[in-house]
This record gives sequence, structure tokens and C-alpha cells, in this order.
Amino acid sequence: MKVNAYLEITMKINNANRTAAAKVYSDYRQPFLDTIKGALTKDLLIRDEDVQVLHGFDSVENAQAYLNSDLFKNDVFVGLKPLWSEDPNVKIYSVV
Repeated sequence: MKVNAYLEITMKINNANRTAAAKVYSDYRQPFLDTIKGALTKDLLIRDEDVQVLHGFDSVENAQAYLNSDLFKNDVFVGLKPLWSEDPNVKIYSVV
């Protein structure tokens, strides 16, 4: 399948919390790929100023649906929220 949409979540996470954030990413990467409808890729991108998780989907609709999934709301969000120094920036892009 081809990636037709990206969900980008950009988070401000202090250096002291980045190992814990990477663990959340690692713990839920495979369950995301195995159980979320339309999920194709998931990558962790790290810069000095922020951390991004870039999710590839087969459609914009499936990218949007992931944000309401039990995996996101009950596991990923709960694991990451205490690590943020401010609210994350969430964007969905359509590939043309």
C-alpha cells in the first residue's frame, strides 16, 4: 500500500524525559502497525527543539480515526502526556 496521508505529532519534551518518550514510541510502534486501520509507517524524529512522531496512513480518514482510537487515547496519550512541556501540535497532511 501507498502512504496517502501523514499524521504528524510534534511534542516539546525536555531532554530528561526523552528516554521515557522513546520507550512509549517503541512500546506502541508495532501494536500501531498491527492493529490500527490503514497504518503503514511510524517514525520517531528527534531535534534539539522538539520530538516528532510521523505516522503514515493509507487515507486521511484513517489518520483522523487513529486520534480517537483506544490505543491512542488510553495508551500512547496517557504515556506521553506527563512528558510534555507544552501541548503537542497535531497535523494531518494529504499526499498529492
